[in-house]
Amino acid sequence: MMPLAGYADRLSVRPGETIRFHVANATDADVSAMVVRVISADANPAGPGIKLEAVPAASVDVLAKPKPEVSPQGSYAIVRDCNVAWPALLTITADIQPTLIDANDRDIVACRTEDGALAFGLRVTDGGVVATALTVDGVDIAEATSETLLTAGVWYRVWATLDRVSTTVTLNVAVLAHLDEPFDTVSSGGTLSSGSTGDVPVQIPVSPKLYEICIGGALPGVDMDAGLTFNGRMQCVEFYDEGDFKDREPSLIAAWDFAQEMHTSRIIDTGPNALHGTLINAPVRAVRGSNWTGREQCFRHAPEQYGAIHFHEDDLDDCLWPATHALEIPAGLKSGVYALMLEAGAERENIPFFVVPPVGKASAKIAVLASTFTYTVYGNHARPEWFKDPAWQEAWRKQAAAWPGAYGHNPGDHQDYGLSTYNMHTDGSGISLASWRRPMLNMRIGYITYPYPDIRASGLRHFPADSHLTAWLEAKGYDYDIITDQELHDEGHDLLKDYAVVMTGTHPEYHTNEMLDALEQYRDTGGKLMYLGGNGFYWKIALSPEKDGLIEIRRAEGGIRAWAAEPGEYYNQYDGEYGGLWRRNGRPPQKLVGVGFTAQGNFVGSHYRVQATTRGNPLVSWIVDGIDGDVIGETGLSGHGAAGFELDRVDYRLGTPRNAVVIASSEDHPPEAPWVLVPEEQLTHITTIPGQTHKQLIHADMTYFEMPGGGAVFSVGSITFCGSLPVNGYDNAVSRLLGNVLDRFSGRAVG
Repeated sequence: MMPLAGYADRLSVRPGETIRFHVANATDADVSAMVVRVISADANPAGPGIKLEAVPAASVDVLAKPKPEVSPQGSYAIVRDCNVAWPALLTITADIQPTLIDANDRDIVACRTEDGALAFGLRVTDGGVVATALTVDGVDIAEATSETLLTAGVWYRVWATLDRVSTTVTLNVAVLAHLDEPFDTVSSGGTLSSGSTGDVPVQIPVSPKLYEICIGGALPGVDMDAGLTFNGRMQCVEFYDEGDFKDREPSLIAAWDFAQEMHTSRIIDTGPNALHGTLINAPVRAVRGSNWTGREQCFRHAPEQYGAIHFHEDDLDDCLWPATHALEIPAGLKSGVYALMLEAGAERENIPFFVVPPVGKASAKIAVLASTFTYTVYGNHARPEWFKDPAWQEAWRKQAAAWPGAYGHNPGDHQDYGLSTYNMHTDGSGISLASWRRPMLNMRIGYITYPYPDIRASGLRHFPADSHLTAWLEAKGYDYDIITDQELHDEGHDLLKDYAVVMTGTHPEYHTNEMLDALEQYRDTGGKLMYLGGNGFYWKIALSPEKDGLIEIRRAEGGIRAWAAEPGEYYNQYDGEYGGLWRRNGRPPQKLVGVGFTAQGNFVGSHYRVQATTRGNPLVSWIVDGIDGDVIGETGLSGHGAAGFELDRVDYRLGTPRNAVVIASSEDHPPEAPWVLVPEEQLTHITTIPGQTHKQLIHADMTYFEMPGGGAVFSVGSITFCGSLPVNGYDNAVSRLLGNVLDRFSGRAVG
C-alpha cells in the first residue's frame, strides 16, 4: 500500500454541494490538506510546468484522522440473517468453472450458524475440491477431499453432504456435459469422521440454524483454512435438506438463480425461504453458463443460458475507506479543475476533482467537457511495458524522480487498488468494470504515462494531458466553465444549451447513449462543437443503476482492444444493450464530429499540412489566418508533434457530412511507431473496407463543417494536438489556429 493515498466520493461537484475524501495514511505524521485550482498538471520542466493556485475560500473539514487502510479486493456474494433450520443432513451443490487454479485455497460456498458453533463449506485447493465442517474455533469436525484434480475452463458439478449427527462429510465431483447434465461422477471424496480433538469433545448444537452463507468467498470471521475468493464462474448454487433418505424426499432450502436481476448486485433465491443475497465488489454477470448453446447471443433472449457469475480475486468497486475530509464548495467558486493536496511528513498525494457551475447557470460562453468516464475506464492502467521491460520501469522511475512535482507512484506497483479495463484479471480474463471509488494513480497532477522525454516529450495522457488545453485557455485569457461526462449523461442538452462553444479534451473515448444524444442535439440546434482529440466517441459504455462511478465496457467484436469479450457476451449487464464500438451500434464518430478512428502508433507525432484549397475557400480560410506556411504542429509536448499516436480521418461512407471540408491532413508519420490500421477497417492483410491501402488510411484530418440549424463542428483528429499548444510560450501555429476557431465560435471576434 502507498504511505499516503486517497480518493473522492465523486469526480465533479457544484457550489453548495459537499465532496468527501477518503484518505489512508500509513505514515507516523499527521496529514495536512488544502485545496488548489489546477492550471497545468504537466511536470515537464521544458513545458509550462505544474501550475497551481491556492483557494483560500475553500476550507477543508477533517471528519476523522486518516489511518492505514487496506483495499478489500475479491468478489463474492453474502447472504445474512437466514434464520433457517440446519437439517441433520445438509447438502450443498454448485456448478463451477474455475478459471485460475493455483496453490491457494479458494472458497466456493460456505455457511455457518449465528454463534459460529458450526460451519460447512466447499473450496478448491491445489486443483482438487475439499468439503470441510468445523467449529468457530477452527476445530475440524469432518473433511472430504476429491480424488481428481480440476482443469481450468471446465464446468463441474460439485456436491457435498454434512451429516450433523454422525459428523461425517461426503463429497462428489462430476464433469458437466452440454445442457447442464453431468457425466458419470469422476471424483468421489472419502469420508473422515472425528467427534473430538484430543480429549475435548466437539459440541454441535442440537437444533442449529443457518445464519450466514457466502458464495465465492470465505465467511467473515470464520477461518475456512484461510480461504480466498474464487476465480471462476458459478451457477446453480443450491442447499437441500436431504432428510434421512428413507421416509421422505430431499427438500429444497435455497436455490439461487443468477439469471435474475443481472443488472443489479442482488442474487435471487427462488427457494421457499427467499434467502436473497448481495454481491460484493461487482463480479461480472450476464455471462455464459455451462448450458449455453450458442443459438442466442443476447442474454435477454435466453437468460437461463447466462445464469453464471464470474468472480475474481482482484475485483474492486469501492475501497470502503471512511471519509476523512469534506469540502463544501463555496458559493461563487469559479468553475474549473481543482485538487485536494495532502501532505504527511515527506509523503505527498493529490486528488483532482472538477467544480461545475450551478444547474442552469453557465458562467461563461465556453465549456470544456472533462472526460471523467474515460478517466475512470483507464483508471490505474498499468501499461504492458511495465510488466515486460525492466528498462522501461527504470526509465519511468528516473523521470518521475527528476521532474519537479512529478507523481512518483505507478499502478503497476500498486495493484491492490485494482487495475484498469485495459488490464487483465489474474485469471487472464479482461477487466470489464471500473470504479472511481478508489485511488486512481494515473488521474493525478504530474502523472507521466510514457517516459523517455528525449523521444516523447512530456509523455502525458488523459487528465494531465488535458491540462495543456486549460493552461492555454488561462494563458490566452478565455473565460470557461468545466463540465463533465457525469452531468452530460444526467442532464443532457440542458447542460449545454447556454454555451456558445463546447470543447473536448484530448481523448473523449467512452460515452453513453445519453451523452451522444445531448451532443448531437446541441450541434443540430446551433451549438459549436470543438473536438480536440483523437480516438473519440469510440466505445459504448453502461453505468451501474445502483452505484455511482461504476462503469461497464464490453469489448465486442472489432476495435483496438486490450482484450476481447467472449462470444455471446457482447451485451452489457447494466442496461442490456449491445456493447462494443459505437460504430457497430449505428453511431460512428464521423456522424457526430466528421472524423473517426483510423490508425494507431506509438506515442510519437508528426505535423499537419494545410490543403492546397484551404486558403481559397471562404468557408475555412479564416481558420488558418495569420499562419505562415502550410506545415502546422511539427513540435509539441505530446510525441513531439500535433498529429500522433491515435489518428482520426474523414469517411463519408461512415457519416461524415457531405459539406465537411478537410482543412489539413497529417503526413510523414515516423516509421518507428509502427503504425497500424484499426481492425474494423481491415478485410485482409492487403485489403481494406474503404478500398484504399493501409498506408493511405493512416493520417489525421483536421475538419470543419456547418449544420443547417447554425451549429458547426471543428475536429482535429489527433490525440497529441493539444500538446503543441504550449510550445514557445503558447506562441505557435497550433495556438493561433485554435484561437481563430474559438474566437469565431465564442463571438470574441466576429468576421
